[in-house]
Amino acid sequence: MTDFNPNDIALDNGNLYGLPKNIVESELVVISVPWDVTVSYAEGTSQAPQLIQEESLQVDLFDFDYGNFWEKGIYFVPSNEEILQLSMKHRALAKEAIRLQAVGENPETNTTLKQDIQKVNAACEQMIQYVYENTKNLILQQKKVLLLGGDHSTPYGYFKALSDSGVSFGILQIDAHMDLRDSYEYFEYSHASIMYNALKLEGVESLCQVGIRDFCEEESDLAKHNDKNVHVFYDRAIKKQIIEGKSWVQICDEIVATLPQKIYISFDIDGLDPALCPHTGTPVPGGFDIDSVFYLFDKVKAAGKEIIGMDLNEVGNDVWDANVGARVLYRLCGLWLS
Repeated sequence: MTDFNPNDIALDNGNLYGLPKNIVESELVVISVPWDVTVSYAEGTSQAPQLIQEESLQVDLFDFDYGNFWEKGIYFVPSNEEILQLSMKHRALAKEAIRLQAVGENPETNTTLKQDIQKVNAACEQMIQYVYENTKNLILQQKKVLLLGGDHSTPYGYFKALSDSGVSFGILQIDAHMDLRDSYEYFEYSHASIMYNALKLEGVESLCQVGIRDFCEEESDLAKHNDKNVHVFYDRAIKKQIIEGKSWVQICDEIVATLPQKIYISFDIDGLDPALCPHTGTPVPGGFDIDSVFYLFDKVKAAGKEIIGMDLNEVGNDVWDANVGARVLYRLCGLWLS
């Protein structure tokens, strides 16, 4: 670090933001998971971690809110090639399975379709185990771990590693979608089922969803029937309250009041206005600007909540999306390290 000049041109050294590469001295480790097997709309988020690393070289290191937090060290674990190849192979199977279901085929009567779905589910379990083992190992080294996807199915192994370590925590989810489906398109570990699966883990005591604006009736009913530990702040309701005179400050206070002491932040970038990340996996009109989301995160910290984990997912396979993703990622690092 002593020879590093943060005001100079960023070094293309394979690390995020051109920072010096040293995992031992880094307080925060970003683990990339290049996976988008079960996406039901636009694919390409598996390519996002590498694109974000490349675009991160455009980010100036001094942060208005968090100062020179980078000095505590940020290390980037590059995309695992085996996981990427596994994703690409099984994305083709999943895509065909989705197409067949859309024209009326059913895995209960179509043997080939059923077998392909089973193969996809098995591959997803391999990805989950990879994430579980790697995040657990880093947690044991007392590293702050920030998972960078890929689609929103990727953090389940991280949730499981935290839960299995005996930690009890709440998830603060920024998202356009609830992700509370009991499997989707017969994929047990679909990106649309991540929070349904998370709620089954012993360590996950609550879920707070912010910015939700696209969901099915079953998901809405599940949230209503679990209102003691699932708190939903719908995008339209938030906007209506603001139009009628309620401040974002007040709404943020209400959100923070639902949270337990230990918090995991799960940031699906489609929670933002899609103008900021138009090639995200499942874009939906509406959403937040970046500063509003980080105002909420700052309120979480100011309330004395302890952040124990983070992920950023669903960044699109496009230079502009990766540019925005790199800046959101940097501010997440700053939030946690400051």
